[in-house]
Amino acid sequence: MAEGGAVRGAGHGDTRGAAGFWAPGTQILWRYRENGGARFHIARPVTVVRDDRELLAVWMAPGTECVRPVLADGTPVHREPLATRYTKPRTVRRDRWFGAGVLKLARPGEPWSVWLFWEPGWQFKNWYVNLEEPLARWAGGVDSEDHFLDISVHPDRSWHWRDEDEFAQAQRDGLVDEALAGRVREAGRAAVEVIAAWGPPFSDGWQDWRPDPSWTVPSLPRDWDRTPAHVSP
Repeated sequence: MAEGGAVRGAGHGDTRGAAGFWAPGTQILWRYRENGGARFHIARPVTVVRDDRELLAVWMAPGTECVRPVLADGTPVHREPLATRYTKPRTVRRDRWFGAGVLKLARPGEPWSVWLFWEPGWQFKNWYVNLEEPLARWAGGVDSEDHFLDISVHPDRSWHWRDEDEFAQAQRDGLVDEALAGRVREAGRAAVEVIAAWGPPFSDGWQDWRPDPSWTVPSLPRDWDRTPAHVSP
């Protein structure tokens, strides 16, 4: 895969329709800003499955070249003890997403997205509620900031909190202030209400979805961290 390959839908190749939505098959970037900073430290090229006033659904294919944060010495973030995980200097690294792909679903203005994971052979594994800033759209994709706290939802509809320790550490390290922590908890409670009622997207049958076999794996563009000229909610 060419390192500098363009993402369809980005820059001059914008493929959004008259209503500002991307057509299925369009390749865009799904990015996250670093916590407590302005730089992007996660970038994932994805393919649009659906995009309308109700939902943005994208597919991250196996083998996709991505950008992820690492410590300045190259240590993977998850291997650093929690007490120093968010205070040591960091950089970013290009890597590839191995294993099964991920389907990401986000409703406009909602402070979380829902990810679907499968085992090899399309055995559905679980839903993952990623609490985050509502997605901001721009010509080449969508941007957000992760809020540490997450929820796993299992096929039997049971659920449990994830990364509560990281959420607490982020507060201790000043990456999440009291006001933001309150908003994140409120968003988590709202997500749990949706899960308890088995509302969309959990009730929509996305676990039976499969990608178009004609889709190619998007390339990570050289300017993956470019500042958008214009963003909109």
